[in-house]
Amino acid sequence: MISIMLREVFFVVAVFHLRGRVLSKECTNIPTQLSSHTFRYELLSSNNESWKEEMFSHYHLIPTDDSEWSNLFPRKILKEEDEANWMMMYRQMKNSGGFTVPGDFLKEVSLHDVRLDPESLHGQAQQTNLEYLLMLDVDSLVWSFRKTAGLPTPGKAYGGWEAPTIELRGHFVGHYMSASAQMWASTHNDSLKEKMSAVVSALSACQDKMGTGYLSAFPSEQFDRFEAIKPVWAPYYTIHKILAGLLDQHILAGNAQALKMVIGMVEYFYNRVQNVILNHSIERHWLSLNEETGGMNDVLYRLYSITGDQKHLLLAHLFDKPCFLGVLAVKADDISGFHANTHIPVVIGSQMRYEVTGDQLYKEIGTFFMDIVNSSHSYATGGTSVSEFWSNPKRLASTLQTENEESCTTYNMLKVSRNLFRWTKEMAYADYYERALTNGVLSIQRGREPGVMIYMLPQGRGDSKAQSYHGWGTKFDSFWCCYGTGIESFSKLGDSIYFEEGGKVPGLYIIQYISSTLDWKSGQILLSQKVEPVVSWDHRLQVTLTISSNEYCANDFIDLLKKRRCHNKQGAGQTSTLNLRIPLWTYSNGAKAVLNDQDLSLPTPGNFLSVTRKWSPGDKITLDLPISLRTEAIKDDRPEYASVQAILYGPYLLAGLTSSDWDIKTESATSPVDWITQIPAAYNSHLISLSQESGNSTFVLTKTNKSITMEKFPESGTDSSLHATFRLILKDSTSAIFSAPKDVIGKYVMLEPFDYPGMLVVQQGTEEDLGISDSDGGEGSVFRLVEGLDGKPETVSLESESEKGCFVYSGANYKSGESIKLSCKSGSSDAGFKEATSFILNDGISEYHPISFVAKGASRNFLLTPLLSLRDESYTVYFNIQS
Repeated sequence: MISIMLREVFFVVAVFHLRGRVLSKECTNIPTQLSSHTFRYELLSSNNESWKEEMFSHYHLIPTDDSEWSNLFPRKILKEEDEANWMMMYRQMKNSGGFTVPGDFLKEVSLHDVRLDPESLHGQAQQTNLEYLLMLDVDSLVWSFRKTAGLPTPGKAYGGWEAPTIELRGHFVGHYMSASAQMWASTHNDSLKEKMSAVVSALSACQDKMGTGYLSAFPSEQFDRFEAIKPVWAPYYTIHKILAGLLDQHILAGNAQALKMVIGMVEYFYNRVQNVILNHSIERHWLSLNEETGGMNDVLYRLYSITGDQKHLLLAHLFDKPCFLGVLAVKADDISGFHANTHIPVVIGSQMRYEVTGDQLYKEIGTFFMDIVNSSHSYATGGTSVSEFWSNPKRLASTLQTENEESCTTYNMLKVSRNLFRWTKEMAYADYYERALTNGVLSIQRGREPGVMIYMLPQGRGDSKAQSYHGWGTKFDSFWCCYGTGIESFSKLGDSIYFEEGGKVPGLYIIQYISSTLDWKSGQILLSQKVEPVVSWDHRLQVTLTISSNEYCANDFIDLLKKRRCHNKQGAGQTSTLNLRIPLWTYSNGAKAVLNDQDLSLPTPGNFLSVTRKWSPGDKITLDLPISLRTEAIKDDRPEYASVQAILYGPYLLAGLTSSDWDIKTESATSPVDWITQIPAAYNSHLISLSQESGNSTFVLTKTNKSITMEKFPESGTDSSLHATFRLILKDSTSAIFSAPKDVIGKYVMLEPFDYPGMLVVQQGTEEDLGISDSDGGEGSVFRLVEGLDGKPETVSLESESEKGCFVYSGANYKSGESIKLSCKSGSSDAGFKEATSFILNDGISEYHPISFVAKGASRNFLLTPLLSLRDESYTVYFNIQS
């Protein structure tokens, strides 16, 4: 608990900072000029020694100069023993009893012990990422490192942000080391193990050649500019990624060489930072942190937890950004204008500070930060930021555009929420994690295309993932920061499904429902989780947890030695507790849990179902949770934007396939289920595309605005593929169900445009263009689907019901935008007419996602589909929903 006096001090500091930022925002990621601070006089002239001492004990919260720092750090440190003495004094001042590290956190379950179901959504995303990691070439990854070290450079350097002329080069290699270590722990893929070990060895050779401990793909001159407050692109950001990558290689892959490299690098930078402070001032060092430094504090606290070296602790403190953490310490929602991905890692580092020191202030900082981002700065996806910065709190309706939600920020916010859940077991953090992972992470891959990801996740009306400034990246010429966090995110999808709790009766918390298996060693069971794919026509989440047979072989860290050990668990189980998350998005009515055919009493949503027993092979828990459709207002407290709302189905954000329309009038409806209906499973078999060949090209019948034209055959996952897909609707509603389009040849049908549910293709008279009308198209919307007039077995023709002998006619000119007509020919032997009225009957180019709905709009209906399923299609995630 922070004393009232200390809170008052923090308030003074925050006011000072806020006052200073009115004229010139000093705490950013953009270096500013050195300046004097009037607060220095207020602090040093105070007669209140108790709060001054307490303030100095949290010196990191203020930018200060030499005179303040001298109270803590001797001006000149000449001997190692003097430095050690100073550290002892510092520790006593911070906490006379030494550090009291909290010990009641939930523990992480090792990635080595979790395996994703390869058929699941998460398993497929993981596999796509693994394929990309295996594509990348070691020589190309380390090319610039070797160049900087003066070593031979075989191969060819990659492009994009890893190109030899880019100041940020090398950062992706750090991400690659983290991602490959996490992916190897998740899969034990031997080829990946060989590749990642080769990267570490190559970098070790570079570090040895330079001989100072320094390791980077760019020369140390960039740090000269950084320390001189001159323009340079985030050199410490790259160093953080390299350090974190090497540390992950040590922790997850047991690479002792990597730890040695980290310690050498940190020694080099410890000396650099110390020289800045000794030769200039602590203020100069704090000011340099206005350039993006990544999570330097985080990785240094992690290193300290391994080494116990006081230098590593001190250096970590020096990267706790004072002016930003100070604002959070006084609980001011004043993060607008800050660069989001510069500062979220600083908060993650402050959380690690709490974990290794027990300083409660940092628990409060992390908690408050998450609260304000969630309440004021996050979108329905769980993501945050616009053009990489935080906007004004609760003013998000004005920010919707293509440059929303930098992917890096979601990756980092997941870390913040994950830490908070481990500390508190609060459901809100688990629900946030699920939402952001589902919508903000799974959405950034382009289907099953390895190495194709996005930078931003657009939230604007009618935007698409392909339309943002960066658009989709490429395998070997992007390497943006979001590529780095992307490959990490998809390598550790198993790291937040399960958490464990020690004690006489061990506990396991299951907070994500993802098909997977867990070798829970402390609980002495092998747990299999099977999650049925969520669909729109069955509003349930169905989960089965099964205790495996009594004999199994478990992956363990000993696999590093290429060994496996088998356990016979016959009678070896112990009493333990399984805690199953009952999400906030479900509801009690209809929820059900069963243990071995015995009903369990379920708690209300937002709590855990706890089951304690001595588990036996074959024990099974089934969980059946209703999934609700709901709307969620955008975080904007201005009355005129109260109708701007997103639509969610459980944790899935539903996007409307529309380029501009967004108005929904619910009239007297009291629940979303009154104006949103599910797409039945059978509808995918009703989807068709109609094509014709011309030379070497294929053209397809397409809805273009309110006309029907022939356009070039499109790529799946684009707006054009949506427009070229139609649903066959039988006129005879009594036989509306059919298994394949060929089943309805000879019958009367209507054509519904895929992305305009409720609208129909209509005839407007003979020799007149076809058009689009609402569902009340009358006889003008009915055609008889017949075998193709050209006599070919794969073709069909569409004859008007009301105008016998008249057919849908392309004209075979294939000029883009030229309308398709209803045409009649008296000469049945006209070969050209027969060809122009005969279409190859294909399956629909687009298809309904299993989670698909139709929402009734004010002027048109909207096809709703999960945002994570979209590629290049235009979509809207917020609607104007009015009663």
